[in-house]
Amino acid sequence: MVKAIRVHQLGGPEVLKWEDVEIGEPKEGEIRVKHKAIGLNFIDIYFRKGVYKAPTIPFTPGMEGVGVVTAVGPGLTGRNVGDVVAYAGQPMGSYAQEQILPAERVVPVPSSIDPIIAASVILKGMTVQFLVRRCFKVEPGHTVLVHAAAGGVGSLLCQWANALGATVIGTVSTKEKAAQAKADGCHHVIIYKEEDFVTRVNQITSGKGVEVVYDSVGKDTFQGSLACLKYRGYMVSFGQSSGAPDSLPLSALAAKSLFLTRPTLGHYTSTRDELLETAGEVFANVAAGVLRVHVNHTYPLSQAAQAHADLEGQKTSGSIVLIPDED
Repeated sequence: MVKAIRVHQLGGPEVLKWEDVEIGEPKEGEIRVKHKAIGLNFIDIYFRKGVYKAPTIPFTPGMEGVGVVTAVGPGLTGRNVGDVVAYAGQPMGSYAQEQILPAERVVPVPSSIDPIIAASVILKGMTVQFLVRRCFKVEPGHTVLVHAAAGGVGSLLCQWANALGATVIGTVSTKEKAAQAKADGCHHVIIYKEEDFVTRVNQITSGKGVEVVYDSVGKDTFQGSLACLKYRGYMVSFGQSSGAPDSLPLSALAAKSLFLTRPTLGHYTSTRDELLETAGEVFANVAAGVLRVHVNHTYPLSQAAQAHADLEGQKTSGSIVLIPDED
C-alpha cells in the first residue's frame, strides 16, 4: 500500500483526500516509479471540478512527476531500477507516493537537473516547446501576447519567446507579478486590473496588432485576444482558467483572416520520437540557462488541497511542486 490523493466526488479543493491505495506490480511494458517530486498544473483543477472528464471516479489526479524506477515489468529493456525519469500527460495519477507507468511515456532526467526542477518543468516546458516551436513558430521580429505571464507556463513562454527574438507583451494581475514577468523577458507588461489590455496592445504595436496570442485564461480574455491580432494572426487558446470562452461564429475569424487553434500536449508528443525530442529540447534549454524555472511554492503531497486553493485564488506565481510525504 502507498499513500495517494483520491477524488471520490467532483468539487472544490476539499474533495482531495489523502488515502491508502494499492498499485500492484508493473506488467509487460510498464515500470513502477517512486516519486521524488510532483508538478501541480491547472489541468489538475479542471479534472477535480469536472471541466475535463476523468476516466473513472474515484481517481488520483496529477499529470506530471519525477521519480526513481523501483521495478520494471517482465521482458522490458532500456529502463533499469534506479533510473531517474520524468513524465507528463496521460496516464493521470501522479498525486501518489508511487505509480505504475507505461515505460514508453517516461523520459530520462539528466543528472545535472534537480528532480524538483524537472518535476516543475517537464509538462509546462513541453507545452511551451510545442506552443512556440510548432503550433506557431515564433521568429525574430514577431510580437507575441502572453496572458498570465507570471504563471508556471507563462513564465517559461515569455523566456523562450524572448530567446527566439520576439517582442513579448505579457498580462498579469499584480505589480509583484509584473516584476517577475519583466525579469522573464517581457518587454511590455500590462496589469490588466489597472488598464485595458486591448487598448494597451494597440498602443504598443502602433495599431498593427500581434502575430500570435497565447491565451490560457479563456472566457475573460478570449474576445480581447482576437481584437489584439493583426491580419492573419494566430489565436492559440490552450487553457481556460476563467472558464470556457463563449462560442465563436466562423465569420468572426474572417474579419482579419485569423487562425484559431486549441492544442493539447498529447497530440504533439504522440510518438516516442516526438516525446524524446520535445523533452530533450526543454532540458537542454534549462541546462543552458535559456529557461529559468521558478519553483516559488512547495507543499507536502498530503496538503494538495491547500495548494489547489492557493493556485485558484491567484496566491501563487511560477511553478508549484508537491513533495511526497515520507511514511
